[in-house]
Amino acid sequence: MRNLVACILLLGSALPAADLGGTWLMEQAGRGGSQVRKTYYYFKVEGNSFTGQMVSSTDSRKVQNGKIDGDTITFETLGAFNDRPNQMRAAFNGEELTISGVGGRGGRGGPPPAGAAGAAPGRGPAGAPGAAGAAIPGTVITGAAAAGRGPGGGRGTPPVYKKISAVAAIPAELLPTHKPLPSVKPLPPNKLALTPPMGWNSWNKFAGRVEDKNVREMADAIVSSGMRDAGYIYVNIDDTWEAGRDANGNILTNEKFPDMKALADYVHSKGLKIGIYSGPGRLTCAGYMASYGHEEQDAKTWAAWGIDYLKYDWCAASGVYTKEEHAPAYEKMGLALRASGRPIVYSLCQYGWLDVGEWGASVGGNLWRTTGDIRDSWDSMANIGFNQNGREKYAGPGRWNDPDMLEIGNGGMTDTEYRTHMSLWSMLAAPLLAGHDVRTMSDSIKEILLNKEVIAIDQDKAGHQGVRVRQDGELEVWKKPLAQGVAVALFNRGKDAAKMTVKWSEAGVTKKSPKVRDLWAHKDIQAPGEYAVEVPSHGVVMLKVN
Repeated sequence: MRNLVACILLLGSALPAADLGGTWLMEQAGRGGSQVRKTYYYFKVEGNSFTGQMVSSTDSRKVQNGKIDGDTITFETLGAFNDRPNQMRAAFNGEELTISGVGGRGGRGGPPPAGAAGAAPGRGPAGAPGAAGAAIPGTVITGAAAAGRGPGGGRGTPPVYKKISAVAAIPAELLPTHKPLPSVKPLPPNKLALTPPMGWNSWNKFAGRVEDKNVREMADAIVSSGMRDAGYIYVNIDDTWEAGRDANGNILTNEKFPDMKALADYVHSKGLKIGIYSGPGRLTCAGYMASYGHEEQDAKTWAAWGIDYLKYDWCAASGVYTKEEHAPAYEKMGLALRASGRPIVYSLCQYGWLDVGEWGASVGGNLWRTTGDIRDSWDSMANIGFNQNGREKYAGPGRWNDPDMLEIGNGGMTDTEYRTHMSLWSMLAAPLLAGHDVRTMSDSIKEILLNKEVIAIDQDKAGHQGVRVRQDGELEVWKKPLAQGVAVALFNRGKDAAKMTVKWSEAGVTKKSPKVRDLWAHKDIQAPGEYAVEVPSHGVVMLKVN
């Protein structure tokens, strides 16, 4: 009897190992017209250990260090852009398998745990349903952002997988279909965006609710508010405009955008330009049709519509391209835009991976993201903005570092902090792409965004990015060489007001009694050799010296 009981117990402990091997599938219905998401795990089991792969329409990851200990199943997933693996766990629920992340964060600089329960909503490249993380490279968004920026499997709810085969194999439908991409051959400049692009992007305000009507209303408001005359000329439609493709493979708009050419004509009639969004993968961040395999076709379609600007978001491209194909995939679209017959500003959105500043311009890019997504908070803005120091060598006319969109006017920071945001982005020669509701903009926000003296620093034709010249704890002094003179900014990142002093020699000014202008107070200052001033908490004093 004892031997029989022992055999039963031994058999029971072996069941998970026997059941785990094979291919597992989770399907998730798309939202608001996005594609149905399919995520596969396949596991190869040897004793109580296993390996395998996760693959979906948005991602591909190696499964490693799998261990089965009774009912406890743990493993790691590792993507091409991860510094460290994601810790995962799985559990049987009858004939189904639930998979969730342990700890919730992806590796630095890579997508989040794929096919795992979410820990916090974010935005950015999609891993697989329920990917975890928040506002770091590789996060996804659920719930509050309407259609959602990534697949998102429900916060804290482990996705459920069903076994579809005892054989462990990648489904043919998710295998890459492209021929090997050639190495990058540097493209000549397209002579666009000779100053950092300025305009408005739909995502922060509307997310998946963007439609023809509110884009027209924003264009009207950009004109009536004075933003157009201040330089904000691009009206950029972000994700969720896409439908599928017709019988000839042409990209289609969904019911929210019944006639994209008519919309472009309307925006152009206002003295503005119009931008659109896509990506090199099969799907966009929100799960809509992207440009994989249709790059030239899509570029010609956009040109026919009258598109002036493309934001090209990596997101799901990890499901079809290797790390080595990352830059060539961006050049593929760069070449397609050049062949479209229309000048289109090319914005690379790939979160600063693989030292994009080294190659972004060579693939045809006019600007490239240097970081994960910004949030409307002081910590997020300051962390991103002040960490741009050192990237100045990559910036110049027609080629700009992009620390992400402006959050000014979205309500998460004070006016003082928004002035710092505007000042810092201008010192960085960063693109100035607003994302608030222009229709209801307050006078204080208008004053910040329409400060022509500060905008002139950003748009200076010399095209230099500013640099930090001194840091004393939470107090920082920055300079930005201009075509005539130099801009100087005194930033107080601390919690209390502080007196700050800058010597003009620190900023490279050799003139004994230079002209000094306070760009927020709009007044001239007498300061022969140095300037001392009290700077409020989280505030800035911005000067032009010549």
